[in-house]
Amino acid sequence: MAPDAPPSPPLAHLDLGELGMDRGAHLLVRRALRELAVGERLTVAGRDPALALHLRAWCRGRGHATHEPAPGEAAVLVVERGAAEDGRWRGAERAGLAERSAPGAIVEHPPGRWGLAARGAAVEAGSPPVDFVLDRRVEVWADEAASLYAQAAAAQWDPETAIPWDAPFELPDEVEDAIVQVMTYLVENETAALLVPARFLGRLHPHFREVMQLLAIQTADEARHIEVFTRRARLRREHLGLSTAGGQASLQTLLHEPDFALASFLLSVLGEGSFLSLLWFMHTHAPDPVTREIARLTAQDEARHVAFGLAHLRRHAQEDPTLRPRLALAVQRRHAELQHTAGLNEEVFDALLLLAAGSWDADAIARGWDAVQQLERDMDEGRRRRLRRLGFSDDEAARLSELHTRNFM
Repeated sequence: MAPDAPPSPPLAHLDLGELGMDRGAHLLVRRALRELAVGERLTVAGRDPALALHLRAWCRGRGHATHEPAPGEAAVLVVERGAAEDGRWRGAERAGLAERSAPGAIVEHPPGRWGLAARGAAVEAGSPPVDFVLDRRVEVWADEAASLYAQAAAAQWDPETAIPWDAPFELPDEVEDAIVQVMTYLVENETAALLVPARFLGRLHPHFREVMQLLAIQTADEARHIEVFTRRARLRREHLGLSTAGGQASLQTLLHEPDFALASFLLSVLGEGSFLSLLWFMHTHAPDPVTREIARLTAQDEARHVAFGLAHLRRHAQEDPTLRPRLALAVQRRHAELQHTAGLNEEVFDALLLLAAGSWDADAIARGWDAVQQLERDMDEGRRRRLRRLGFSDDEAARLSELHTRNFM
């Protein structure tokens, strides 16, 4: 029987001096081992009395073998480099490489065992799983998410400095009251628009980080909108306007929708899409510079929310042929729930009419009426256009748009 081959001689030497493993010596040992190939050896010298004991334990936990130094060798221990430079990496799974080879790639169904790990990180074996309900790419992903998040981050504005709160203006009492009523209506609708994405944010697998970031910044947008609408309402008045039972019932159907795709469709594609028309209407007919700038800035934010809703639902519909029928059913179901409600707050309708009219002159009121009717037609056409982008036919788009709540959102 042939004798065993002699072990390879140490290739490197490390003298730790007085430094012990309990004071950071492991960093120097790890650094030295990284320079070696698997199976190569490092002699470690030092004067800390517990060095040999601690070094053996450290190596055992990280997959490195240890050997006694040769007689007369100036070392306390010889370390043989193992296959892993750190035991915690042994068996670790690279989050994001399960289904694709590119680092950081988006996978179809990230497992719960990846937990909160960053995409592309090595997840230590035995990490506790987290149950994320929204864990499939088809349900949430949009290739535009990263660019939309970048746009949103760059376009954030400070309510204190972006709005000309001190701009001088004087409005008739009835016009100011109309502004207050519209702002009251906007606040409650934006509250729903904040709560819907916030509710789903905690259910989203962090693997889809761009979507997570986008939903987070969307909730921040809505919080800012609530602030400026409330502040404008109270700029010249102590109290806000009327909130109606029908309006509350309409918004509650959004809060109660448990499906992310359906909630995004009802809120972003139909509701916030309609609100874009309303905000630009307010910008056109605003009787003061504060209201005009509020409408402009909030409309820019809402356009991003609509863009993401369309982007991920278009992608979802392309991959899941059952989605469009479910979207249509969601509209029909919501219409049935709200068919006995009054629809748009009458005070809001009259306030919009007055703002468009600009005065109590009969001819001006007629023009205001026509303007509000045109607003509703613009909302309808916008909804039809977005529905067609999701793959609905012209007839289907017209029918579903007609069924959308009369409360706009």
